[in-house]
Amino acid sequence: MTARLSVAALLAAFFTLLAGPTLARCSKNVAELGPSLFAPTLLGRSVQVASLDGAQMAADDASRAIITFLGHASFEINTPQGVRAITDYNGLNGFGRRPDIVTMNNSHSTHYTDHPEDGIAYVLRGWPSNPGETEARHDVTLKDLKVTNLPTNARDWGGGSARINGNSIFTFTIGDLCIAHLGHLHHRLTKDHLDELGRIDVLMVPIDGAYTMGLPVMVEVIRQIQPRIVLPMHYWGRGQVARFEELMQDQDPVFIWPDRRTIEVAHDSLPEKLTVYVVGGNGGD
Repeated sequence: MTARLSVAALLAAFFTLLAGPTLARCSKNVAELGPSLFAPTLLGRSVQVASLDGAQMAADDASRAIITFLGHASFEINTPQGVRAITDYNGLNGFGRRPDIVTMNNSHSTHYTDHPEDGIAYVLRGWPSNPGETEARHDVTLKDLKVTNLPTNARDWGGGSARINGNSIFTFTIGDLCIAHLGHLHHRLTKDHLDELGRIDVLMVPIDGAYTMGLPVMVEVIRQIQPRIVLPMHYWGRGQVARFEELMQDQDPVFIWPDRRTIEVAHDSLPEKLTVYVVGGNGGD
């Protein structure tokens, strides 16, 4: 009986491989893979500065993405199977081919639009926007991209009470690569938040220090999540980056200033040391 079970298990694994790659949950329990023969390096690290023309990714590696900073809090994420997503889509930040998936973390005017382009497959709002909703919940998959969200609270723009579940942290899973966008986060994360969020490889972090929350607390959130790569966003000058770099020093990160706003990230070759890529340069717009 034991032998037959072992053979059955081997056959199941074999046919799973034939069926192609499956989408992994962004989980702290996902096994780390060894170095990839196809993984590029930059200065001995794992992220390659990619060309802005949407360079082809190695088909052999399903766990990678080309990420372009579009301005403010918007990033374009391109997958090996050609899915295009834009974060904090406001109808202005974007170029080229129409996105397949757009996310909007909260209802602030620079982070969403009520008039998205026609033909977008999924328009995902990160706050309760339908009658009777108390929170927004999304879990969609298009080809090799899985998008989910984690609701968090947000301050009321008038300075009054909090907007419960008024913001979302969106996660983007491509194979074993897990990307998260903090949106307009206004508070530290709880253990329940962290458990649901799981393992995050690439974290998009607002560093304005005011409209979201103070930089010392935002730095604590990075320590809570423990990503391998941080992409700063939502800032307006080199001074904010300098302050962020100063406060991050006890986490001993490497800061890299790419010469363009597009990088390619592969799960198989994530940096061993926390690395911050300042893709927004001196200003976030």
